[in-house]
Amino acid sequence: MKTLWQNCHVASMAQGTYSIIEDAAIVTVASKIEWIGPRAELPAGDYPRVNDLEEAWVTPGLIDCHTHTVFGGNRSGEFEQRLQGVSYAEIAAAGGGIASTVRATRAASEDELFASARQRLTCLLRDGVTSVEIKSGYGLDLDSERKILKVIRRLAGELPVSVRSTCLAAHALPPEYAGRADDYIEHVCAEMLPALAAEGLVDAVDAFCEYLAFSPAQVERVFKVAQQLGLPVKLHAEQLSSLHGSSLAARYQALSADHLEFMTEEDAIAMAAAGTVAVLLPGAFYFLRETQLPPLEALRKHGVKIAIASDLNPGTSPALSLRLMLNMACTLFRMTPEEALAGVTQHAATALGMGASHGSLEVGKVADFVAWQIERPADLAYWLGGDLGKRVVRHGVEVLI
Repeated sequence: MKTLWQNCHVASMAQGTYSIIEDAAIVTVASKIEWIGPRAELPAGDYPRVNDLEEAWVTPGLIDCHTHTVFGGNRSGEFEQRLQGVSYAEIAAAGGGIASTVRATRAASEDELFASARQRLTCLLRDGVTSVEIKSGYGLDLDSERKILKVIRRLAGELPVSVRSTCLAAHALPPEYAGRADDYIEHVCAEMLPALAAEGLVDAVDAFCEYLAFSPAQVERVFKVAQQLGLPVKLHAEQLSSLHGSSLAARYQALSADHLEFMTEEDAIAMAAAGTVAVLLPGAFYFLRETQLPPLEALRKHGVKIAIASDLNPGTSPALSLRLMLNMACTLFRMTPEEALAGVTQHAATALGMGASHGSLEVGKVADFVAWQIERPADLAYWLGGDLGKRVVRHGVEVLI
């Protein structure tokens, strides 16, 4: 049915800028935008359903393009230990760190993982998120990775959100492969990825390229298998050191390279040429008390699209608010509110391979938008926390979270 949404102002985020339309109107038919523009130019016609948005500011639905929402256990105890002076190495030696999350995730049932992930994802949806990427990576064996990916698909089916599922089996070395990283990568490449892809559980493939995870050579083996399976790739890169993983990602036309605190200008040039999006994760930067800022000027200079995401995970970014990440991107990374909003709309959509259909309010795109009771778009990056008044529309239908 054709629906008219009017009495609003729009920040359409076309081409990654506010692209403001004052006193706007939006016409949707089914799940798509049929017309958008100034209300004074609204085409004459019959509009069976008319919605008054009460002078709200309308933006595209927010997109969280990097999360690890599905996991077992809780690591707040480790957070407290670190603040009491216990080192991460000491915590890991005692069985903590990612190993504790892997144990808890393996032990949890699919229903238990779904219930806890649903609670976390609902927090993001209440923040205006209408699309999200969720990674596996806390199972690290075939059965457990399959369990996580099935939960991701189930979340997509039961909540009003579009979900992209990413296999991050090359996240860390599981305990049973201690000292045998090459053997584990062979297992990922020869058994895990082919099986999970064949079951239709995977939309993209990710890996962690870092001195405490996997080398560029090992990551490249994963990328080659993903390429053979017809799956796009993404990469955790340059978070703690410079291994030029982002340049490797660019060589494989990766959708995105994420973190990037230690990337070089050479990496930025490679990413720009490949169209690979830089996904910055201020929550992890903040939580780990990092001091090495991602090279914003190099990214801007070479025209690399910059996305922002929550990196929701139990160890380094237990972030349940994407709007808070907007503020952190501005205050910590010195991005502008306009850049930050583009980072969770148009550029985040591109980072998920969804740029043609999501991320901006334009004719032909999916009608995912949020009508915010705010004074200007910068308010979304200005307010710290809280629940801003809003109406969320997904696929042309208003939803209640």
